Amino acid sequence: MTNEEIRQELFSLQDKEYRAFQIKLIPTVDPETVIGTRTPALRAFGKRLVKEGEAEGFLTELPHSYFDENQLHAFILSEIKDEERCFQEVERFLPYVDNWATCDQLSPKAFKKNRERLLLYIRKWILSDEVYTIRFAIGMLMQHYLDEDFKLEYPEMVAQVQSEEYYVNMMIAWYFATALAKQYDAVIPFIEKQKLEAWTHNKAIQKAVESRRISPEQKDYLRSLKAARK
Repeated sequence: MTNEEIRQELFSLQDKEYRAFQIKLIPTVDPETVIGTRTPALRAFGKRLVKEGEAEGFLTELPHSYFDENQLHAFILSEIKDEERCFQEVERFLPYVDNWATCDQLSPKAFKKNRERLLLYIRKWILSDEVYTIRFAIGMLMQHYLDEDFKLEYPEMVAQVQSEEYYVNMMIAWYFATALAKQYDAVIPFIEKQKLEAWTHNKAIQKAVESRRISPEQKDYLRSLKAARK
């Protein structure tokens, strides 16, 4: 398919009610660039393009004109099986990611094959000046390194991120809330010692307290650790 045919397909899948709802969720995105394609339809379209070998030309067209095209791009990258190609394409795409939704939808299956190599990229991405590259790095740490591959150095990496960007700090909070659910004993000192900025610290506690994976006793203790607002 040509890039124009892909765009026409996206418009054929448009849901105007969903578009109106979606625009409210992504305030950093120009509403005029939102087509309004539902996520399941985008994901299925991305899989079809990869399966039929029709995605190559689309991947080379950056930047895209529409939010939905960026979403489709993320879903296509998530389906690429070749590890080397996947890392290259993600590196090329990240500078064009301009919103939390596209950032968080990008979850390449190929990364699961080589977490050691992925970690090398994460160490670079987390030092980026780009908001959503940093957010993506933290998201990958949360997705791939909070279970059997967990090491204390990973929350240390996240805690060292200094940013005034809402979408970075929200991801830091989300990371620590998830880490508390999965690695409570190892991660609770980060909260006890207030290693995070006050807003992020309190947001991490809030999200952890909302989790069903945190015990009532742990929730009570976390509430007692809230930082005073400056």
